[in-house]
Amino acid sequence: MKTQKRETAVYRQGDVLLRKIEALPENLVPVSCDGRIVLAYGEVTGHAHAISTQFATLLTLQGERYLDVKPGCKLVHEEHATIELPAGYYKVVQQREYVPQSVPRDVAD
Repeated sequence: MKTQKRETAVYRQGDVLLRKIEALPENLVPVSCDGRIVLAYGEVTGHAHAISTQFATLLTLQGERYLDVKPGCKLVHEEHATIELPAGYYKVVQQREYVPQSVPRDVAD
């Protein structure tokens, strides 16, 4: 019997990567956000990859970030196309930059 490999939905906007997951981990802590969830700020422009708190909740656990997304959610940024996210759960994957002979560091937009 041949098993089918299940594909994971992945959404990328610049340096922001969201991976759809089937369930959220236990013991997540909600993060208070004022009107919008900022997933990354641009170092130079000050632009932000953001989601309205009307359509999503940001949660965290041990430095990892997760989203609980409702229907109608959009990931917006001033320099990228808007991405409509299907309702569900997502892990926010922090992009890492590799430089030979250096410690990997988080990517900044």
